[in-house]
Amino acid sequence: MENSGYGQMLISRIALLFILTVLICFAAASSISSIKKDWINFREIDVNIRTFPTEFFVKLLESENVYFGQSLSVEQESFTKILVESTFQFNYGDLRSFFGHELPGLSLYHTEILVSGEGTDFTNLPYESAPPLDVLLQEREMAQKELEEFSKEDPKTPPVNLATDKKVLIYHSHSYESYLPLLGLTNDPDMNKAVDSKTNITVVGELLGKELDKYGIGAVVDKTNIGQELKKKGWNTTKSYAVSREIVQSAMASDSDIDFLIDIHRDSVRKDVTTVTINNKPYARVFFVVGKASRHFERSLALAESLDKSIEAQFPGISRGVVGKGLDQGNGVYNQDLAENSILIEVGGVDNDMKEIKNTVEALAKVISEQIIDAEKVNATNE
Repeated sequence: MENSGYGQMLISRIALLFILTVLICFAAASSISSIKKDWINFREIDVNIRTFPTEFFVKLLESENVYFGQSLSVEQESFTKILVESTFQFNYGDLRSFFGHELPGLSLYHTEILVSGEGTDFTNLPYESAPPLDVLLQEREMAQKELEEFSKEDPKTPPVNLATDKKVLIYHSHSYESYLPLLGLTNDPDMNKAVDSKTNITVVGELLGKELDKYGIGAVVDKTNIGQELKKKGWNTTKSYAVSREIVQSAMASDSDIDFLIDIHRDSVRKDVTTVTINNKPYARVFFVVGKASRHFERSLALAESLDKSIEAQFPGISRGVVGKGLDQGNGVYNQDLAENSILIEVGGVDNDMKEIKNTVEALAKVISEQIIDAEKVNATNE
């Protein structure tokens, strides 16, 4: 009887060792997007391991000590089911998950709609795509009508004193994203033409920085030409977030007051989805995006939900909602691991013009400044 018990324990330990080995191999294999000089991206390995549910690791411990299984108050799923689903990223009960990584466009369903704005569904979610790098490097002048709108003076004057010492860093991981009207291409059916090395999304960041100043919020606006940086490094557009990550880290290292990160983008969908009229004024609609693979996901989500709630209360219909994206839908982190107060905002789409953009930027500046000032008051009270 004693030998039988020892044999069972030995088999159990061998099985556990085998499963752990397979788990590590699968996690490592799924994390390596490219192999260069035998270096492995351990950050992505860590992210993939984190996708395994807690129950999985409890089951591993339970195979050695039954006490651990008693901590699970709910009915436990099959060990094999947890291992297979987490490793291969599909669900037994959802046929789409078997093809979501293979068929173009189907992977969008993995994007999680965390807060659904008016009209938001899986058919009009934001997605990442860009023409070839040589197209992104072209330079065009802003259309005259849009230039005049951009240059209009606002009667508001900046406050004498800043409301807080904390600063906002505004940057653009896809600085080449533009709007057709800005390029003199209003109503052009080819949305891929809405890219430019000179006239692009950076004008939105510039406007937002100026508007925040008016509320007493210091803003640092980075207008780095990401396309040029990619070309220098010999990288393609999939490395855009790696370039902007270096920019953010450098800015934060040189200015310790930077506490809030905003990555400004524009969506690729058309005008009927990205435009709304509120109190007889046209606005470009916004979408808040949070990285599900970021270690600050919960904090970024809370920030996005707060901004969404605030801007919707004051400008009903302007927000398309909040979505969460993992490694399967794009970068998955979006540099949001670099600061607790970090958000990616899609401002309008390819068809929005400068008037719509300016109105939206004013709305965003208002709610962002309120968010920062309220947070300062809470911190001061806690201290």
